[in-house]
Amino acid sequence: MAELATIARPYAEALFKAQASDLAGTAAWLDELAAVAGNAQLQQFIDSPKVSDEQAFELISDVVQKHANVALPEAGKNFLRLVIENRRLSALPVVAQQYRALMNVQGGTADAVVYSAFPIDASALADLSSTLEKRFARKLNVSVELDAALIGGIRVVVGDEVLDTSVKARLEQMKSALTA
Repeated sequence: MAELATIARPYAEALFKAQASDLAGTAAWLDELAAVAGNAQLQQFIDSPKVSDEQAFELISDVVQKHANVALPEAGKNFLRLVIENRRLSALPVVAQQYRALMNVQGGTADAVVYSAFPIDASALADLSSTLEKRFARKLNVSVELDAALIGGIRVVVGDEVLDTSVKARLEQMKSALTA
């Protein structure tokens, strides 16, 4: 993973500088490109020597357009062509992560992923976001992912910090205490 991070960093930094006037818009189409590029079957197809760069570009841009229901802007098309020509498509998900990290540093925010066993409604999520921002002492971009294995409660990941109040974590703590 360190190798991909090393490869992705210059792309993320260059894109961040070039798109300074529309960071959020760029993040949206970059996330779409990263989601498509992260598909293993697509990677395998594009890595074939029989597939030209133009065919790869057309395929990916079509999938992004159908998935996001929005055409890539010219900057997105140019970036995608550059990544394909340099055979760096596999680094796109990491480029998107590093781009988001640069946006967060500039905005003084952090990404937070809330893992929950059950869906969280909008009002509860707003309350939870407010509480988490106080707990982590910074503005958070909160996203929710369902994880039935938690049984109940939530698990919050902000960068390298983890707050785990799930039933699964409590059961693991009880198991450790009983077997110690």
